[in-house]
Amino acid sequence: MMSWYAGGLGPLGWLGMGVLWLILLGLIMWLLSWLLPGNNGDQPRPTGDSPLEILDDRMASGEIDLAVWQAQRAALVAPGGRSTNRSSDVS
Repeated sequence: MMSWYAGGLGPLGWLGMGVLWLILLGLIMWLLSWLLPGNNGDQPRPTGDSPLEILDDRMASGEIDLAVWQAQRAALVAPGGRSTNRSSDVS
């Protein structure tokens, strides 16, 4: 009786198919890592303005008044506040 594929792939055929799949999956992973944005480890991503800079910009543009600005700035520079820009604090 005759079988399909004339006896199958054989050991070298299966090995070749496995190597082909590994190369194909590696190529897909490389392509995805190249296309998708990510951090390449050279420099940290910029996080934008600090909260104090944003608050100062809002005050300068007239969005908030002096009393609100002082209250929010005091909350930011308080020991529990998360200010990252301590050099611009004015006493």
